[in-house]
Amino acid sequence: MTQATLQALDGLRDLSMVKWYIIPLLAIVFYVYSKEIRLARQTDNWDAVFSGLTIFGIDFFNETWNGWVLHFTQRSAFWTTPGDTALRTMVGWNIEIMFMFLLVGIIYYYTLSESTTEKILGLPEKWFWAIGYSIFCVFVECLLNIGGHLVWEYPFWYLSFGGVWLIFLIGYFHFFCGVIWVITRKTLKAKITILVFIYSVPIIMNLLAFGFFGWNY
Repeated sequence: MTQATLQALDGLRDLSMVKWYIIPLLAIVFYVYSKEIRLARQTDNWDAVFSGLTIFGIDFFNETWNGWVLHFTQRSAFWTTPGDTALRTMVGWNIEIMFMFLLVGIIYYYTLSESTTEKILGLPEKWFWAIGYSIFCVFVECLLNIGGHLVWEYPFWYLSFGGVWLIFLIGYFHFFCGVIWVITRKTLKAKITILVFIYSVPIIMNLLAFGFFGWNY
């Protein structure tokens, strides 16, 4: 296994690593969701909540299959997060990333106008901001990589302008595509069905990996 992988596995899900600053971060996430749920109950518009849950759910899936890559290669996941953290939950995931992704979808949703026909630079605004936020997230990830906090192991990351397009497509853009897919459904049932599917896949994968096979990632 690579050195970054060994570092990422060290202290994995070790509660002795927990730092006090995650408490106010958790409170912020709770505050945002409790306020959005209260507003949704008043307006019967759950799209902000669903946007947040959609991006987090897709990231949950991303981190799950990334862990499966580590198990099957016994070398490295596609990406690892060996840097300092208050709690490392998977080899490529930590509590700070989780809190961030719980909020990103809500941020994206409130960037959109109430118009369904609004365009920016000729693009429907949903897609414009999906591209814009994805580019910004890739930029931040590149900084984290330079600082050694997020490590890309395999050669294909460094092809095509430093793997930027690959990170853009499988790292972030499809998160926002998922949000657009959910919030443009016409019925509440359809939106909930998609969310259930998004979460069911990684939950089943992790139950198999941890509970049945005894893997560790």
